[in-house]
Amino acid sequence: MTTSQKLPTIVLIPGLMNDAWVWHGVIGPLSRLGAVHIARTDGCDSLGLMAERIAASVSGPMVVIGHSMGGRVALELADQARERIVGLVLLDTGAASPTTQEAEGRLKLVDLARAEGMASVAGSWLPPMLAPDRRDDVALVDGITAMLLRADADIFAAQQRALLNRANRLDLLASIHCPILAVTGSEDRWSPPAQHQEMVDRAPNARLEVVEGVGHMLPVEAPEKLAEILIRFIRAL
Repeated sequence: MTTSQKLPTIVLIPGLMNDAWVWHGVIGPLSRLGAVHIARTDGCDSLGLMAERIAASVSGPMVVIGHSMGGRVALELADQARERIVGLVLLDTGAASPTTQEAEGRLKLVDLARAEGMASVAGSWLPPMLAPDRRDDVALVDGITAMLLRADADIFAAQQRALLNRANRLDLLASIHCPILAVTGSEDRWSPPAQHQEMVDRAPNARLEVVEGVGHMLPVEAPEKLAEILIRFIRAL
């Protein structure tokens, strides 16, 4: 790359109820490679609108890294601005449309947020998202809980609407020709390795990495390992 070319911006897209804190363990190492942009997903009730906001907020080429809901937003961004994306990382996520069981669970959590507040949502939602041996990690649980409490019930409900109204994007993967890296934890029961393998199998230039002993909250359960994986991927671009 010559000095006249703009270096890609590293775009980090957080998941449901998440904010920049979820990336705190990888921002420093990634900032050695280029500018880092933390996307905002608050205030939008569709994944497409979230992607439009990111595309308008960042100029030039991008390496897009999305976690959980953020991975689904990353796919929308890849559809809207594919000529600008030089690399795509999908963390603990999926591309299929919601099942009836998933929809019921999401609506139940929205009702809980309205009735009892976000602390009750955090108490119900968080434990299954972590690897079993991390559920008693007080510092980890307290940090995630504090982040979840920074999202109010309206933000939560809008993001849940976005997820419930999402389209099936499995077929989109075949048309994305930039390098794709799918990463998940071996203990992620919400977005398991098999779900990521299905995405990788549909894309022309994709591979999968599974981080052993880690659950759905990979960016904060294993930030050092994730940083190594991301740096290796970006440098290879």
